[in-house]
Amino acid sequence: MSVTAAKDDITIGVLALQGAFEEHQEMIEKATGCKTIQVRKPSELDKIDGIILPGGESTAMGLIGSVDNMWTSLQTFVQSGKPTWGTCAGMILLAERCVGGSAVIENGQSLIGGMDVLVCRNYFGSQISSFEMATPPPPGYDPDDREAGRDYPGVFIRAPAILNVSDGVDILGKVVATPCRQAAVVLRELETKIAAGEDVVMMEVVDALQRTPEQGISYTQVIRQTPSATNNNEHHDSNTNTDKADDVVLDKIELPGAADGTNAREVICAARKDQILITSFHPELTGDFRWHAYFHQMVLEATTSSAK
Repeated sequence: MSVTAAKDDITIGVLALQGAFEEHQEMIEKATGCKTIQVRKPSELDKIDGIILPGGESTAMGLIGSVDNMWTSLQTFVQSGKPTWGTCAGMILLAERCVGGSAVIENGQSLIGGMDVLVCRNYFGSQISSFEMATPPPPGYDPDDREAGRDYPGVFIRAPAILNVSDGVDILGKVVATPCRQAAVVLRELETKIAAGEDVVMMEVVDALQRTPEQGISYTQVIRQTPSATNNNEHHDSNTNTDKADDVVLDKIELPGAADGTNAREVICAARKDQILITSFHPELTGDFRWHAYFHQMVLEATTSSAK
């Protein structure tokens, strides 16, 4: 099959249980001209060559997806090696580990899995804390093309952050950001569990309020001090080469360090492993087609390769 024929034949599905699925459809059709369909039933997965899991409400998606065997079918689809892209809530669903999950869901956040990462739900804050910031563009652009290589406008809406990745996961973008008050308390609790040797796969939200007779109820303030260089060397003798900082195995979780005197951390906002792509921001709300074109190329290459 020629590349041109593959481009004409591919169909990209967008999971349409909840969230910004129509916006993704519009963006990728405008960017590439490929055919898209909305996916709500397991049988519709057989009709597509790749799928986008949109931003929205990961808890709601998990509850809806528990009906009609949809979640199991999505897991099979991801494991089959067909290209899959999760944005924001979709990124949470593809993670193997999640902290800050909903406390009202029995047995924790429902995950599809497939991506060996640890994510913190709502790291960047609530809906009213939404913002836009510069993020790295997708890889593969011509270095001489200044337009393609410019920063990407990342739209963060109740967005998660990737705290940790395993070997084999390519980090495509990082940003420096302070976790919201709730996430900061979750991270503090997570650090306590890690220090105690716990293997954390799932962790619910943690009460971020402190109560005292004198001051009543107030928000817990988490200010993280960076360990001294001496302490860092004692704990990280095997990782003194900063070029290897990304090669972290999930069974030895190390969280991103906080800036001195604040709680700002360098967290991961985009990553890829084989045919799975995740971004913590919302490319479908930007009018910038580059990430959609990048995923379309993933689907195109996978389809062309399987046809040989």
